[in-house]
Amino acid sequence: MDSTITTYTPKATTKVKPKSQVRLYVFPILALMFVLFFLLELGIGSVHIPISGVVASLLGLGQAEETWIKIINELRLPRTIAAAVGGAALGTAGLQLQTLFRNPLAGPWALGLTAGAQLGVALVVTAAAVVGSSFLENLAFFSNLSIVAGAMLGCVLVLLLIVAVARRVSTITLLIFGLMLGYLAQGLISVILHFTNQSQAKIFAGWNDGSFSGVYWEHFPILIPLAAIGLISGLLMAKPLNALLLGERYAHSLGISVRRTRIVTLTSAVLLAAPVTAYCGPILFLGLIVPHLARGLFNTSDHRVLIPGVMVLGGVIALAADLFVHLPWERHFLHLNAVNALIGAPVVMWVILRNRRMRGFEL
Repeated sequence: MDSTITTYTPKATTKVKPKSQVRLYVFPILALMFVLFFLLELGIGSVHIPISGVVASLLGLGQAEETWIKIINELRLPRTIAAAVGGAALGTAGLQLQTLFRNPLAGPWALGLTAGAQLGVALVVTAAAVVGSSFLENLAFFSNLSIVAGAMLGCVLVLLLIVAVARRVSTITLLIFGLMLGYLAQGLISVILHFTNQSQAKIFAGWNDGSFSGVYWEHFPILIPLAAIGLISGLLMAKPLNALLLGERYAHSLGISVRRTRIVTLTSAVLLAAPVTAYCGPILFLGLIVPHLARGLFNTSDHRVLIPGVMVLGGVIALAADLFVHLPWERHFLHLNAVNALIGAPVVMWVILRNRRMRGFEL
């Protein structure tokens, strides 16, 4: 058998380069960038903390000031961990969806999964308002499992609709269908929020902007395990996804269950996208652009390299974007999704221009 395997790339089905040509040296570079941005996230803000102070605070050394320890432990460390986990989760979910639907522009946001999660959260908020719960007033509802359950339910419903039409429509049509589902969900959200009070609607509006700053320690017992299950499932599905992209018959010949691969992959994507959206709000573009950047950096489309690659790269990009938002600007009007758009929109345009099928609509 040839030393190369055939798998999906944004242009078409091509051969993956031999292992000697895969740029594995990118991994240590990304790891160093990850550590650097992680430490900078903890040190840079309205109160500047030197790197030595950050390390001392994390390690509990005596030279760390009490103020530094409090700022890092209560404010910056939860936000930084959320950015790292969120970037890794959304990047992996995007890669899985692009591979499974053979669509270079697929992702949690483009296919409507993010909007479905938003709709689920809106339903939970409204239900709490109807029964007269007051815990929404101080944002404590984010620590409740119901908010994640609502987000996951919304994701699953949208995903079932996408799967139902995926085999009947073209690549472009599927994207349009996903976007229309997103607009439909946004319309339903506006109607649903009509039945909440002004305070609760304001809380939802703030959450809906998308930010890692709303994540606190009490959210991690739910966020981390779900994300870990999704990431581990993604790693385990690397080889079956490569085989599936050679064709269903070839996958069957290798003894791989196509149906099981799809179910596990879709479940993994929901476990990754829904909890991040539930606690951080809709984070746009990361799930779409990280897989494409990883393919270019690692010079391969082999999922055995790409899946761990998008985990690290997704964390790096999310940390960098969040760091830029929280720089000590004199006037603070920046939003995370605005920074993501500045990074993501050029990448999307590049993907469209280099994809012949999308340029000529030869579907």
